[in-house]
Amino acid sequence: MAGQARSTRQQLWQALGSVRTGIILLILSGLAVLAGTLILQRPITEPAKLHQAYSPETLRVLDTLRLTDVFHSWWFALLLSLLSANIVVASIERFPAAWRYFSRPLRRAEPHFFASLAMKQAIPLRTSQVDMERVELAFRRAGWKPEYVSDDRGSVSLFAERFRFARMAPFVVHASLLLILAGGIIDSVWGYKGFISLGQNESTNQLELGDGTHKTLPFAIRCDGAGQENYADGTPKRWWSHLTVLDNGREVQHKEIVVNSPLTYRGLRFYQASYGSTGDVAGVKLLATPKNGGAKQEFWLKLDQAAPLGNDATIRITQFIPDFVVVDNRIESRSDQPVNPALQISVQSGQAAENKLWLFPKFPEFTHSNGTGFDFQVEDLQMGYFTGLEVSHEPGQWAVWAGVLLMGVALALVFYFVHVRLWALPLDDGRGRQVLWLGASASKNREDFERRFRTLADAVEQDLKSPAAAAKQRRADLMVVK
Repeated sequence: MAGQARSTRQQLWQALGSVRTGIILLILSGLAVLAGTLILQRPITEPAKLHQAYSPETLRVLDTLRLTDVFHSWWFALLLSLLSANIVVASIERFPAAWRYFSRPLRRAEPHFFASLAMKQAIPLRTSQVDMERVELAFRRAGWKPEYVSDDRGSVSLFAERFRFARMAPFVVHASLLLILAGGIIDSVWGYKGFISLGQNESTNQLELGDGTHKTLPFAIRCDGAGQENYADGTPKRWWSHLTVLDNGREVQHKEIVVNSPLTYRGLRFYQASYGSTGDVAGVKLLATPKNGGAKQEFWLKLDQAAPLGNDATIRITQFIPDFVVVDNRIESRSDQPVNPALQISVQSGQAAENKLWLFPKFPEFTHSNGTGFDFQVEDLQMGYFTGLEVSHEPGQWAVWAGVLLMGVALALVFYFVHVRLWALPLDDGRGRQVLWLGASASKNREDFERRFRTLADAVEQDLKSPAAAAKQRRADLMVVK
């Protein structure tokens, strides 16, 4: 029974660390990321746009499956965790063999090892003794740094290698992937995104999350101004907002943000997400001219704000309609934009009846006659606006960026460095003659390295067959060293 349980655990361990499992998990993770890209996500998408894009039934299903908040769903975190476990198990399974290559390189090659090499060449010798110095010089001319290796019998061979650290490159790739996945898991579990809408001079510490709940921030954010710049054809060019961070009532940070330049404070990022008119008026500049002559009066008024007019009268704005239209004898507004603004003002003088009249800034000739003793004119008006801020808390981003940087190093190791080894060993061919065996091994790019190995083997053979030429080359090499 215990053996059966051990066998089951071994099968699960092997399945978790297999390449097939890794490929399946990668495909599922890619599909999840694709879903999070194609499906509108909360809270960065306004509820009205969600209801416009999907039917109520579809939206209910998407919310139930957490497809409208993929990157913070439990199943996405589980998927990343399984992929991380696959990488860890695969690394554990393959690390011992790679570490043996790295920590205990095979410097002395035995005859049976040569028999298994794909790249090898036997050079017959004319003498019974091999001049290993000639072989060493041929290696050095080719850019190698060989070392002598001797065995218990006193036999001497040569060994050279390059870029042994390249054997560990796959594990550096694994480590970088684990960092990136760890950052994604941390963001999925402990990170959050929300939305804040602010008017001018408004401040709040309440963040609306994707599920409609609110989260209290440890500080407040205030909008000191916002606006929109347009292209020549009137289409929006960019939105901007002047934000101030209020921590314990103190102004601790100011910044103008645009779409790709957020404000960052205490691990939270505030991105410019939207901008628009509230449909309300922020201020109206009125000019009042006495009908019987006298000094003109100028006012800056907000809705329902009263101001003194003349000696004993007051004036205030009682209604504002941004896009005035009459439908079935009813006054309505067609939009929130000041296309055809209209405002109603009220003048109260002492105990007299309240006098109301409508003003149309774009059509001043339509102003009603009145008994207030003043003619009124709208000089300017400013519409109220809101700035939409997307707020994100991503505590795992440090791990993601560290993984990305490490991935760059790992890919450089993988693609630009190859572990290559060379051996030169004198042997008896079994018929009483000496043979110099040359062998080579490369961790990858074997075809390219084999051409270089054949060139080196030809150079060694030429040196061994032409002692005079080899001696001349040796002297030249010594002069270069001196």
